[in-house]
Amino acid sequence: MRDLIVACAAAVRRHLGPGPAGRRLAGAGTLLAAAVLAAGAPACACGDGDSLTVYYGRSAELIGPLLERFAEEQGVDVQVRYAGTSELAALLLEEGDRSPADLYIAQDAGALGAVEAAGLLAPLDDELLTRVDPAFRSRSGRWVGLSGRARVVAYNTEAIAPGDLPESILDFADPSWAGRVGWAPQNGSFQAWVTALRVTQGEEAARAWLEAMRANGVAAYPNNTSIVQAVASGEIEAGFVNHYYLHRFLAEEGESFGARNHYTAPGDVGTLVNVAGVAILESSAERGLASRLIAFLLGEEAQRHYAEETFEYPLVEGVPASADLPSIADLRPLEVDLSRLEDLEATLRLLREVGALQ
Repeated sequence: MRDLIVACAAAVRRHLGPGPAGRRLAGAGTLLAAAVLAAGAPACACGDGDSLTVYYGRSAELIGPLLERFAEEQGVDVQVRYAGTSELAALLLEEGDRSPADLYIAQDAGALGAVEAAGLLAPLDDELLTRVDPAFRSRSGRWVGLSGRARVVAYNTEAIAPGDLPESILDFADPSWAGRVGWAPQNGSFQAWVTALRVTQGEEAARAWLEAMRANGVAAYPNNTSIVQAVASGEIEAGFVNHYYLHRFLAEEGESFGARNHYTAPGDVGTLVNVAGVAILESSAERGLASRLIAFLLGEEAQRHYAEETFEYPLVEGVPASADLPSIADLRPLEVDLSRLEDLEATLRLLREVGALQ
């Protein structure tokens, strides 16, 4: 079954292609809907009983085992539609109250906020919301974080000594870093971070930083994985990614892997901790069952899965993060209302205007 899920996710990626996220989001329509809906796959077919449809905006490997377990334990048929977080958000906005989705699981709070702002999300039960710190859930109670993802700077351990790394991510715009750094402007996590940059530093400061990075010859990569690989190989010396990609490489290749993570100073815009989160659609006829799935994903088993298998931060109190990670409390991340990261369109427009996206 897991092979089926992975194969379906790959089919979605092949169908959607590698074009810029902005172009795909702006062009969401009939073809996008057909592509996403055609790529739906069952997590478990359990007969003629209850069923749920989940729109899932992350890699299939991250959720497949958990959905299989829930389906088996509850006797539920869980149908999953895989695509990028932005694509699914655009599809939900197009479908409106006609959407077949019961739940939307996104890789960042900004996409959840955009769907929430359109009035498409149902309020969640307090019993679910209160399991997670208020910093990692919607202020209106319409989505809740499942796992945390910290922004970091991956650096090459032979090229850079830890003490030579800047305390602020903004300092990578200095000319001394010219030709040494990579980013992934098509990646949703990077776009969410740029949204946080705009929200906390202002539009002009965000534009100035992006333009300075471009003037420095920052190298563009398609995703976080390729950045970490490029850093480890020495192709670039540093790159902006989510924290857990390095730990997956370390788990596979060992301590000799040539990259490590640098966390910028407490409170710096570079220390953003975003969430992968979940919401129930207002149009869902299965809110009770959908709430049971969220409760399962916030339960100890699922939270330990995030900590031990995907190296993300569990968000429920009492479930520790991997011992290889600094705690969120020690990070003292950027203080920002994640609900304010909903304005992805303005971020995509800015990235296009500075030439980071076509």
